[in-house]
Amino acid sequence: MLLPYLKSFEAYLQLEKGLAQASVFAYMNDLKKLDEYFQIKNFEIPVQALKLAQLQEFLQYLNELGFAAASQARMLSGIKSFFSFLVLEKILDISPAELLETPKLSKKLPEVLSYEEIEMMLDSIDLSKSEGHRNRAMIEVLYACGLRVSELTGLRISSLYPEIGFVRVIGKGNKERLVPIGESALKQVSFYLEDRKQMDKIDKKSEDIVFLNRRGKQLTRVMIFLIVKEAALAAGVDKNVSPHTFRHSFATHLLEGGADLRIVQQLLGHESITTTEIYTHLDMNYLRETLRSYHPRNKKNSHNA
Repeated sequence: MLLPYLKSFEAYLQLEKGLAQASVFAYMNDLKKLDEYFQIKNFEIPVQALKLAQLQEFLQYLNELGFAAASQARMLSGIKSFFSFLVLEKILDISPAELLETPKLSKKLPEVLSYEEIEMMLDSIDLSKSEGHRNRAMIEVLYACGLRVSELTGLRISSLYPEIGFVRVIGKGNKERLVPIGESALKQVSFYLEDRKQMDKIDKKSEDIVFLNRRGKQLTRVMIFLIVKEAALAAGVDKNVSPHTFRHSFATHLLEGGADLRIVQQLLGHESITTTEIYTHLDMNYLRETLRSYHPRNKKNSHNA
């Protein structure tokens, strides 16, 4: 719907507005997300028929994904500029984005950590302590895969596929999905599983569970919250950090980097805007490449390789 007009808008930003290349990239990336959203929703209408309500639905969807507030503000600015440009070019008589505002939320959006803050938290964990490798591996997996806390506590050893770089996750409604996992997270999990072999006793029911407490039983959600809070405190990260913060950071960092909206939705196990049939033809290699290309932790490791 928008693609035919994006190239001329990009030239307008560069030549007439004189924006820096980084700003132009951010605007274009945001507008491509909007176009992807319309494709997912099967909005096959000319841009002239677009209404304010459809743009509002898109911003609401970004809220559901946990898109950072600052990113939403920039997105709003880009959308308004784009439709003002279409009016200037006489493609539209009036901009549907003229009255567009960020949605009023019933609750405050979760915080999003910067990549530097996540690294600080990982580095703050004392690996000489008995639970050190476990705690580091848990935070690595939360951020590497965008898992819900319940998905982390229920993660099974039999659901790890290190040879192909995937984990099988049981999400809401007992639905399964395959999620790529980066080398850094896999390495930390392998360190922890080696440590785990030294445990005196493992509860029979928890033998296949990855992350265990000192008594050899499955960790509770509350325990994960406490571990994450402690790591944030040790790292001096002055934000309200919870396990869910890593899920929102995972989504935001991928989208900010340019990852496809539909891929991020599948990785998160979301079904809020479409049915799962949309994803049946997605290549698993494409999922893996998306994480490899756009996830900050994987990009860093590839540079160090």
